[in-house]
Amino acid sequence: MKHPAVSGDRAAAEKERRLGSAPVGGLFVSLAVPAVISQLVNLLYSVVDRMYVGHIADTGTLALTALGVCAPVITLVSSFAQLVSSGAAPLSSILLGRSEKDRAEQLLGNSFTAMLVMAVVLTGVMLLFAEPILSLFGASAATMPYAAAYLRIYACGTVFVLLTLGLNAFIIAQGFSTAGMITVLIGAAANLILDPIFIFALGMGVRGAACATVLSQALSALWALRFLLRRRGLLDLRRTCLRPRASVLRPALALGLAPFAMFATESILVLSYNASLLRYGGDLAVGMMTILSTLMQFLMLIAQGLAQGAQPIISYNYGAGNGNRVRAAFRCLIVPTVGITLVIYGVFMLAPQWVILPFTADPALTELTAWGIRIYFSAGILIGIQMACLQTLMALGKAGASVFLSLLRKVFLLIPLIYLFPHLLQEKVFAVLLAEPVADVISVSVTMVLFAVQLRKTLAAVDR
Repeated sequence: MKHPAVSGDRAAAEKERRLGSAPVGGLFVSLAVPAVISQLVNLLYSVVDRMYVGHIADTGTLALTALGVCAPVITLVSSFAQLVSSGAAPLSSILLGRSEKDRAEQLLGNSFTAMLVMAVVLTGVMLLFAEPILSLFGASAATMPYAAAYLRIYACGTVFVLLTLGLNAFIIAQGFSTAGMITVLIGAAANLILDPIFIFALGMGVRGAACATVLSQALSALWALRFLLRRRGLLDLRRTCLRPRASVLRPALALGLAPFAMFATESILVLSYNASLLRYGGDLAVGMMTILSTLMQFLMLIAQGLAQGAQPIISYNYGAGNGNRVRAAFRCLIVPTVGITLVIYGVFMLAPQWVILPFTADPALTELTAWGIRIYFSAGILIGIQMACLQTLMALGKAGASVFLSLLRKVFLLIPLIYLFPHLLQEKVFAVLLAEPVADVISVSVTMVLFAVQLRKTLAAVDR
């Protein structure tokens, strides 16, 4: 009888061989499909939560609004997992490509410890300062009791949230996209089942939604932890690697600043859009932005899933010094990313009513949102290019360029334009929405130029 560890070592060795020698096109498809499914399931996770909460008798509307107030706080919490893992995971792939497994496992162990420390700090902050934080993000006197109740329970599961997101990034970075997909599916399926039980059957309302989320994340975290502890991948989570070292974590955190900035600034962006649209268009305009932001998330998550499929190939072969496979992987990424973005863009432009239908039956909101989609997404076809280039730079370990490009679109362009354009144009709501395509055109133009320069320089060094 074969020992499980021996079987795991052979499977890991085969996976490593495929990253370095299997045909890039087929390898990309096998990694990208589970990654895209994972991203879409993640989106379904939050949509289902809101759907159930919105149907709570008598208090559903207030509870749903409270969840909306909590959403940017939750995004901010998730960004700390990105700070660690989104830099450390690609770097671990690069180290594997260089046959430096010990250093890669040091990175995994140090990242695990860092996420535990961050989880403890974030949990304490949310438990102690729930009301002030929620007030900052727009909770009213009516929604505060629901929002605070949800956030305090959610805070108790922060460690599971960070470990699920963080450890899953390492699983995917090793080329085990199917295992990464299972991590997400376990949590999503559990949440789908537990939500109605806790919310309705046990009569816990919004607290039940929070409990279901925490338990679901715990199951996902346990699955990811079990995968890394039982020698099923190329990397093992070892006790000897848990002691944090600055020399190990510093480069990972530097590279992780880019996705951290993308996630963290999303909270500020939500505040900016909602404040401006409430001022110029009232509650109906804020409702429109809720739908538009969900559609944008859908578009970006598909692109991100495709990028996750290419990342292990790019990082591993960059570490192994195989520039041709890096170029081939980028070509495999950019073509479907742009193609799928084009299809979604066409649907948004030609049939906006169909994508609005699942969110609302209100004629006024439907009409306003259909008008808003054509403005907000008028440069949406460029999103695929932006995501493919940015994620490739991260896979190559280019921290400085990644951070700059992540901040460029939201912080340097979009947020200032949201406040500037209404002073320049007569139609105020139109002006706020116009900030998005203008920021997209400028940021993608800069991204393409910087990416071309960085890629040429990086691969020229590899090809020598």
